[in-house]
Amino acid sequence: MANTSTLVLSAIRLILALEAAVALLRGVWPAAFVTLAALGLTVLPGLLASRIGLRLPPSFLAAIAAFVLATLYLGEVYDFYNRFWWWDLALHFGSAMGFGILGFLLVFMLFEGDRYAAPPWAIGALSFCLAITVGTLWELFEYAMDTLFGFNMMKSGLPDTMGDFIVNTLGAALAAVAGVIYLLDRAGRLGAPFDLFIQTNRARFRKLFARKHGG
Repeated sequence: MANTSTLVLSAIRLILALEAAVALLRGVWPAAFVTLAALGLTVLPGLLASRIGLRLPPSFLAAIAAFVLATLYLGEVYDFYNRFWWWDLALHFGSAMGFGILGFLLVFMLFEGDRYAAPPWAIGALSFCLAITVGTLWELFEYAMDTLFGFNMMKSGLPDTMGDFIVNTLGAALAAVAGVIYLLDRAGRLGAPFDLFIQTNRARFRKLFARKHGG
């Protein structure tokens, strides 16, 4: 699984690098800028995580890169937002769930994996708020790109933005509920992303493993 995720991540970066080179050679500066920005965003999460002593599993990095590819490269350069009416909504829903799950894990990490440090619903509420915040910052980013560089990321303006907020809220809520179910030991196979992140960063969840081993 890790090898497959690493290959996907490398393939996405290679595609973006080649497309950026072609755009630069042809003098298509907007496409070159967007593609280079997308390439940078596939590298940034791993760098930021390492700076704070975290490791993101390859599957997490591949998922982030796929999202960046879909939203900036396919969405803007190839105009998927206008070609497929559901493209923007699907991306916002998926990203809200992704950031909600990651937010839940980061909040859980603050308690060093202690399941009893706070009620599951409280950790879920905090992760929900974090995912909503990330979605709001993305809307601000879209506004800035439209205003400063003449893009059309907000599409129809207020209706598009409100639709994004609604979908973000649904995705964040589902992620928070999934996290609460995980803490209640009822997630089953759906808890795999949580287990993977926790196993990859065992030192940050020492209380969880200490309880499991009677420490």
